[in-house]
Amino acid sequence: MFRIMDAKQAVEMIKDGDCICVNAFLALSNAEEIHKQIYERFKETCSPKNLTIISQSGYGNWDENQLGEPYIRAGAVRKVIFGHYGSMVSTKQLALQNKFEAYNLPMGAISQAIRAQAGGLPGYLSKVGPGIFVDPRVEGPGINDISKDDDMVRLVTIDDEEYLYYRLPKFDIAIIKGTTVDPNGNISFENECVTVDALSVAQATKANNGKVIVQVDRVSHEFGRPWNVIVPGALVDAIVVCEPNAENKATQTLSGDIHVPVNHMQYWFKRVHAGDAKLINRKDSTADIIGRRAVRELKCGDIVNIGIGIPEMVGKYASKSGIIKDITLTVESGGIGGLPASGHAFGAIIGADSIYDMSMQFDFYDGGGLDICFLGALEVDRFGNVNSHRGPDTFTGIGGFANIASASKTVVFCLSFNTKGLETVEKDGIVCINSEGSIPKFKNEIHSISFSAQQAIKNGQRILYVTERCVFRLIESGLELIEVNPGIDIKRDILDRLPFKVEVSPLCNQE
Repeated sequence: MFRIMDAKQAVEMIKDGDCICVNAFLALSNAEEIHKQIYERFKETCSPKNLTIISQSGYGNWDENQLGEPYIRAGAVRKVIFGHYGSMVSTKQLALQNKFEAYNLPMGAISQAIRAQAGGLPGYLSKVGPGIFVDPRVEGPGINDISKDDDMVRLVTIDDEEYLYYRLPKFDIAIIKGTTVDPNGNISFENECVTVDALSVAQATKANNGKVIVQVDRVSHEFGRPWNVIVPGALVDAIVVCEPNAENKATQTLSGDIHVPVNHMQYWFKRVHAGDAKLINRKDSTADIIGRRAVRELKCGDIVNIGIGIPEMVGKYASKSGIIKDITLTVESGGIGGLPASGHAFGAIIGADSIYDMSMQFDFYDGGGLDICFLGALEVDRFGNVNSHRGPDTFTGIGGFANIASASKTVVFCLSFNTKGLETVEKDGIVCINSEGSIPKFKNEIHSISFSAQQAIKNGQRILYVTERCVFRLIESGLELIEVNPGIDIKRDILDRLPFKVEVSPLCNQE
């Protein structure tokens, strides 16, 4: 039976060597007080140590002094398995320095493997992953020299079809953030932006006779409606009641209670993304040119995912054109409809039609539910493969990228032709490159593969690469140049700057 206790008492349940599953989505739905007390206990007693931490997306707030980063940095952890590392600023650097074992799996693979474990299965079989970095034939899931767990991802062939089989360690401890606990210990999530995989995480932990720790904002003396309960009290061991701080209260306004009428979508988009303008160099029109061209791929009725960075400009121009009211936006955390938030609130969705478990969202994505997606790219090679997760000195992790790109009917990569110094302006429809960037984006070989062109061809997907000067599409031999913007010289500005040859469409404007 559950007990209400303080966070210090709750973390005493964690033993040296335990495997902890943290149910969170980046900065959202984090049990802050529990993580704080893990650090305090480790600092005082050097325990719990040798921990394995699993989290679908990572659980960081872009602040190395918050959430799990202090105890990870202090040495309490021997292994981490995350879908994304971008919000964990010190953890990703320590991982690259071989301070502990670190693995990166597609976010959907972790989410669905958790659900499989809840059902007593050792792993999850997926069509997502063959041909990209996580495939054992390519690199495998380890992101540093000491990460050699060969059993985490296996290649399996069934009826001549290739799959990857993802396995996770069994959980000893679950850490979950909810909103309210009722007299029977049932947990509801009404003030949370996401539920992530709370129920599956609790079920998987109990299947291994582990302990489930839940932090909530409040205790209710009334029984909740069964339909509102996400984690039943029968699965809960410890409940920590902690008043949310000001930042969390602000985020809770995005928990789905705000309704966005269709005729107000454009207004709300401008309001939600008003801060994005600060990130854009107004002397440079590169992102605007890309976003304006990419949005032309949208059709009324499309179900869509828009990535972060340059792809966010698609949302801006979908709003300006008015088509935003005729499409359905989604986010990998589990929301459909409404408007996805950006920045530290990424994962929340304002005015969602539905918010459900993340594993179910990835079922939808993996099953081809997306009509179109818009994704960023660090690099593209001569075959059309894309690297979005790892540079020579940087690492963010694959996140939901692999699942989103693997079965979407149309994938539009939004990227500049080069970077670091590129400045482009557009006037009266004419594009002028004032200065070229010093780092090319199109290369013979890329650092890592996030998207497999070969798999996309096999799947019959339509793949475009939209830049500020031209558009390529994927064909069996590699890239084909299909559009050139007015003002761009096809030879000087495109072909001579590519390290490999591309096909040029007969319909391509070469004047």
